[in-house]
Amino acid sequence: MPAEFPTAGLVAELQSLGLRLEGEPAGVQGRRGGAGPSDHKAVTLADRTVMIPVATAPAAASPFVAGPPDAQGSAVIRRDGVAVAHITFPRQPRFYDLATADGVPYSHIATLHGADVLATTVLQSCIRYGNRKTTCQFCAIGQSLAAGKTILRKTPQQLAEVARAAVTLDGVKHMVMTTGTPNLADRGAAILCESAAAVKAAVDLPIQGQCEPPDDAAWFARMKAAGIDSLGMHLEAVTPDVRARIMPGKAGIPLARYMDAFDAAVAVFGRGEVSTYILAGLGDSAEAILTVCERLIDQGVYPFVAPFVPIAGTPLKRHPPPEPQFMQAILPRLGAMLKRAGLRSADTTAGCAKCGACSALAGYEV
Repeated sequence: MPAEFPTAGLVAELQSLGLRLEGEPAGVQGRRGGAGPSDHKAVTLADRTVMIPVATAPAAASPFVAGPPDAQGSAVIRRDGVAVAHITFPRQPRFYDLATADGVPYSHIATLHGADVLATTVLQSCIRYGNRKTTCQFCAIGQSLAAGKTILRKTPQQLAEVARAAVTLDGVKHMVMTTGTPNLADRGAAILCESAAAVKAAVDLPIQGQCEPPDDAAWFARMKAAGIDSLGMHLEAVTPDVRARIMPGKAGIPLARYMDAFDAAVAVFGRGEVSTYILAGLGDSAEAILTVCERLIDQGVYPFVAPFVPIAGTPLKRHPPPEPQFMQAILPRLGAMLKRAGLRSADTTAGCAKCGACSALAGYEV
């Protein structure tokens, strides 16, 4: 691979600009809609599996093109006709071939993220979704439900059944449980508790739970006791004006409330086991993001910064992703901060930071 394309830098460029695919390669099918990495496809590059946008409008104009895979499943990425990397595509997981006794496909209950992460949205609805005065402008939580690719509420029993199969058949290493916000009290913590307890009773699998800060800090200890090993509480944007514009409902929880919740959560889960997702490119400056990240790191919180990806069907479908230069202004400096603080994604027990597939950040920790 040419020297001007180090792996972390290449991943950052691909995640900003997207990738054009010549034909639909084999492997895990790309995701459309839903929570988490949508309109992406899993790609393995230099032994690291990352999520790359392939179905977005910017990806259709990307200078990066992947040709059809060869007989060994390897494909070449070219930029403006010049080969820059070889990639492979993770195979479709075996558990996708199964269904529950009442006919629900396992893939409608949980999906594979990256190479070895089981992910589920326990409740595929949110009290804010669909109301333009409150909905997060980037959210597509209702799209996969409307398309019949998931179910509204995954029961604890269904999650336990699928998790056991994913570990047995596909060697899944950890699990991410997120949820739409069902109320303004526990904000999904109760649903996560019963779901995690069922999974842990069925299989030894590290779990990250993700929700907004609950109204009572006692929920952190309850989630930990239920079997949740790591916790994600996602800021997405870090300055009040951007938060109010991009997620008007969620912005009702001020940054100060999040910071207090992070302190309370770290006291329960431990340093490095609490994280937050920050979407670069929504309007926050690089300096604003880094300033908040520095504070989070001091608190023992891992700030997982990933580029914003516009998703079709959302109010931000035409909002451009960040330029690679913008990500380069953030990720190397943030990686150095994390290294100095001894917060490494690899040391987190479970979750988005542990997986790392949606950002090039882990490549800058060393």
